[in-house]
Amino acid sequence: MGSPTALDGQSREFKDSSSSLLFAFGLALVLIYLILAAQFESFVDPIIILLTVPLAVCGALLSLWDFGQTLNIFSQIGIITLVGLVTKNGILIVEFANQRKESGINKLQAVREAAVARFRPIVMTSLCAILGILPIALALGAGSESRVSMGISVVGGLLFSTILTLYIIPAIYSYLSSNIKPVEKKAQAPTAEAEPTA
Repeated sequence: MGSPTALDGQSREFKDSSSSLLFAFGLALVLIYLILAAQFESFVDPIIILLTVPLAVCGALLSLWDFGQTLNIFSQIGIITLVGLVTKNGILIVEFANQRKESGINKLQAVREAAVARFRPIVMTSLCAILGILPIALALGAGSESRVSMGISVVGGLLFSTILTLYIIPAIYSYLSSNIKPVEKKAQAPTAEAEPTA
């Protein structure tokens, strides 16, 4: 029997960096979920928001494949960056839909109004991020060829997730979210009646 193959050089560095970046990706998802669960006081709303992450990852991988780039350390850093960039789109829709539900309308109408009302902010913030990272994707500047994969993964992931988020997140919200969100009753402080003094 032959001896097992041992990795060396760039292959070994890629294997070591991939394992650490995979851990960082998972840790980022867990931290974002915990923060969103505390913010929304719900365990379901963060799941709806984090469904934007698979859309972004699919868009990044498809973009890398389409442009003939590899899944290297730069593209992996770009995919981790996408986690924070794309979740904001889901937060905008879910937060506005929850506010509309608190006003008394049903969840389907609430999420429709949320998708329409937040369309412009979502598109504008995504375009700002895409235009900001575009010089990296186009390899403008000295020595920027090595970072092309990072720019392509971020731009492709943002384009793909922004388009699909406006359709998929409202659909998932209409299934997973509760129909009536109870409105918190404000506790009224008892008024102390002044006793007549003798």
